[in-house]
Amino acid sequence: MVQINLPPNSKVQKGEYYKDKTGSKNIRKVNIYRWDPSSGKNPRIDTYEVDMDNCPSKILDLLNKIKNEIDSTLAYRRSCSHGVCGSCAMNMDGKNGLACTKPHEEIKGDINIYPLPHLKVKKDLIGDLSTLYKQYESIEPWLKTNTKVQDKEIIQSREDRLKLDGAYECIMCACCSTSCPSYWWNGDKYLGPAVLLQAYRWIIDSRDDERMERLKKVADELKLYRCHTIMNCTNACPKGLNPAKAIAEIKKMLATA
Repeated sequence: MVQINLPPNSKVQKGEYYKDKTGSKNIRKVNIYRWDPSSGKNPRIDTYEVDMDNCPSKILDLLNKIKNEIDSTLAYRRSCSHGVCGSCAMNMDGKNGLACTKPHEEIKGDINIYPLPHLKVKKDLIGDLSTLYKQYESIEPWLKTNTKVQDKEIIQSREDRLKLDGAYECIMCACCSTSCPSYWWNGDKYLGPAVLLQAYRWIIDSRDDERMERLKKVADELKLYRCHTIMNCTNACPKGLNPAKAIAEIKKMLATA
């Protein structure tokens, strides 16, 4: 039997325990992954007792309360707080999602919060999305036309516009890609669900003149065909989109081109 051991400095240790100081009877324990690369120490799980009587409804509210009232060293991304920017994507109760839209009441027992899985961690709950952004850039996510000077609006029918529904709404939060085992194993080559959904969005845009070039760009054994239709991506998407269907549509286009 193969035995896999983590390097000693990767083993997650038991961290600090922050007891409630308010005297509240409505307390919940929140376990949060912590790691500071500048400290030279192992990652750890810190536990916080939080007064839920004075905490709004979402996980992001919970994190803000901990940072503002208990431990100001906690690091995480956040911006819009309305499920639009995708900044606060993280793993909560074992599932990827947006902290600003996830109600903490949906989680039974202790609340466990980790960074998005299988990303390099920059600090605490902040994952390194550099590879994802480079992959996104590689599909050239902008409109391409053969007209050298575009001096008027490019008209699109209502029917063609409707084809973009379910694709343009993606906020690139990476919840889908980081839930995909194929992306875990081949993240440096496989584009992953988020980027392929965006590629599909431009491939089907009737205003774009480089459909075939875009298809050729993703028609690669590793870029596209590492998708094994596991469907984790669709289950994880906080916007209710279906990246797996988009990937299947790209494969279908290539097969029938």
